Amino acid sequence: MRENTPPYWRQRRMADPPGGSVGVRPPEQPLILRPRRPPRHFTVHLGFAADGPEQAREFAVAYAEALSLLRPELVLASVALSPADSWRAAERLFCAAVGPDDERCADVAGHPGFHHAPGPGGLGWGEGDG
Repeated sequence: MRENTPPYWRQRRMADPPGGSVGVRPPEQPLILRPRRPPRHFTVHLGFAADGPEQAREFAVAYAEALSLLRPELVLASVALSPADSWRAAERLFCAAVGPDDERCADVAGHPGFHHAPGPGGLGWGEGDG
């Protein structure tokens, strides 16, 4: 099986000598290092049954919030909901408006009032309840 990466990931680079001494390296350090890869983003699709779109939205928000408590690396701003047979028709579930400190609103999409940063006592910003 071939590697499933673009060719530029296969490029090798010379190892930097420790301490900046050219030509001096410990024997356990390889001469050529594997390339470093930037972090990648992935999507998990969870299937569940619901009576309609409103109930599906409520379930999806509850599942996403529960998973974000267990796994803080889950980004709530990217959570979306779609019918099982139409992933291209995904709708965003959380507001994700950017706040003054570059945090994102953790409220559900289309919420009234202020935006709120994630976590208990998160910063609120916006136009208010007007």
